[in-house]
Amino acid sequence: MTESEFMTRVDHTLELIEEILDAAESDLDYEHQGGMMTVTCENGSQIIFTRQPPVKQLWVATRDGGFHFDHDGTQWLRDTDNAPLANVLQAAFTQYAGETFDFSAL
Repeated sequence: MTESEFMTRVDHTLELIEEILDAAESDLDYEHQGGMMTVTCENGSQIIFTRQPPVKQLWVATRDGGFHFDHDGTQWLRDTDNAPLANVLQAAFTQYAGETFDFSAL
């Protein structure tokens, strides 16, 4: 994957996450700028997304730690156990925001 393709994939993924949060009419606040997105939950917890071009990974930071995702051509998979990004986000948002979202479009 070229750096341009990587950047496009990350941008598309972050846009999809925004659309999912908007469609749910959630009370979550988020800011998306320059390949980084920060989602702030009502309890102050944050879920932070950053793109990492040198390693071509999407990084997600939560209170439980940082997770690194590689794209396999179809979806983002966590580098330690191949867990899909959609599953990881669903668990994180349930835990931190107390809300359930459908991230299957990712």
